[in-house]
Amino acid sequence: MDTYMDKDFLLSTATARSLYHEHAAGMPILDFHSHLDPEKICEDYRFRSITELWLDSGEYKWRAMRANGVSERYISGNATDWEKFSKWAETVPYLMRNPLYHWTHLELSRVFGIKEILSPATARSIYERCNDMLKDDAFTARALVKRFNVKMIGTANDMCDALLYHKKMRLRGDELKMIPTWKPDRLFEQDSPQKYCNYIEEFSAATDIVIRTYGNLLEALRKCHAFFHSQGCRMSDLSIDRFYVADYTLPDVDEVFQKILAGKSLSDQEQTKLKAAILMELCELDYKSGWTQQFHIGVQTDLNSTMFRLLGRHRGFDGMNDLNMADSMGKFFNRVFERGLLCRTIVFNLNPKDTEMFAVILGCFQDGSFAGKMQLGPAWWYLNNEMGIRRQIDALSTHGLLSRFVGMVTDSHCFLSYCRHEYFRRILCDVLGQDIESGRLPSTEMERIGAMVEDICFNNAVKYFNG
Repeated sequence: MDTYMDKDFLLSTATARSLYHEHAAGMPILDFHSHLDPEKICEDYRFRSITELWLDSGEYKWRAMRANGVSERYISGNATDWEKFSKWAETVPYLMRNPLYHWTHLELSRVFGIKEILSPATARSIYERCNDMLKDDAFTARALVKRFNVKMIGTANDMCDALLYHKKMRLRGDELKMIPTWKPDRLFEQDSPQKYCNYIEEFSAATDIVIRTYGNLLEALRKCHAFFHSQGCRMSDLSIDRFYVADYTLPDVDEVFQKILAGKSLSDQEQTKLKAAILMELCELDYKSGWTQQFHIGVQTDLNSTMFRLLGRHRGFDGMNDLNMADSMGKFFNRVFERGLLCRTIVFNLNPKDTEMFAVILGCFQDGSFAGKMQLGPAWWYLNNEMGIRRQIDALSTHGLLSRFVGMVTDSHCFLSYCRHEYFRRILCDVLGQDIESGRLPSTEMERIGAMVEDICFNNAVKYFNG
């Protein structure tokens, strides 16, 4: 009997099945890190086709299609929706053991009720059935979110975002909470002076502060941070390649800042000094406002410069770096701790070699003020697969408190990606179920372990983000 995608998918023991069906499956979702489009959520967007919903913002799928020899015309080019979908269907049979194989069929099964395996033979039928269902009100953007029992979405918002759709949803008293997340990432993109100057001008316009000095920048940051706070924001998120630590004085930093505003390239040492100063300012702003800060560490962006020039940013050509993170991470959090500026913090690693090291270093800065204050973030991006999730669970269990974990994030532009929460929950329950049946955890504590599963799925995040 084929058990693929059945109700016990990934649940290898009776205890795992009990934990999942009785404790995990029915829990709501608090999605504290997402890249969903706020406009689509607010305006209850209706997708024209499964291709738009699935493939128009699917970096994972684009990479797989390229690896399978699919021409760019069928990925980011001007091919029709059917042509793009059919090329994806041709790719799926070659994805076995890639998480996309699981996610694809989870999404078809859980959202559209389609049990067939996607392949060239089933593509046309699946395409037409999905498109027919997308015409129904039960498949609009907000309906899809509600289908997964999502209570809150934390969207990723550049500092220059006016948050118009967040305001609109809040004013009409929506049951679904959409909370902005303050992202100052582009302040750390200093390799191109011209692009940096353009962004500073954009930020200047957004804050109505003329930015000509580092002091002006700090004033604009404070004003912008306060605006986001007034709109319900209680989270920041910064995606950088590493933590930055340097000794500096404000005159030193101002000199470097004015140099890049003059269109001059910065040395590595100058970039480190400016980034370290900005990073500490951001920590202070978050701490004083009682926010949670998130760090996504270890990305190398746009490695394929040719495709970057052709297609732009984040089109499937970002990678993980292999830097020595331990020294700078330890020094950074030590400085933040010494200055009394350490707020609730979640750190996501992208390179699997760093998983245990991150868990250990974060444990050095737990201060007893809040349970699980320093969090090893869930497996994300290239680690968001069965092996990566199990590795993260093992590292957190070994070096911290799994029972205090705030759980999974969607980290996606696709409204169907909430299936990843189910994927995570099944793996979590399988890990715990195997431990119980092998005698590593006591079967007499099933009630407590069941409650722990519910906490990790939802309750811990509610407590953590409500502070």
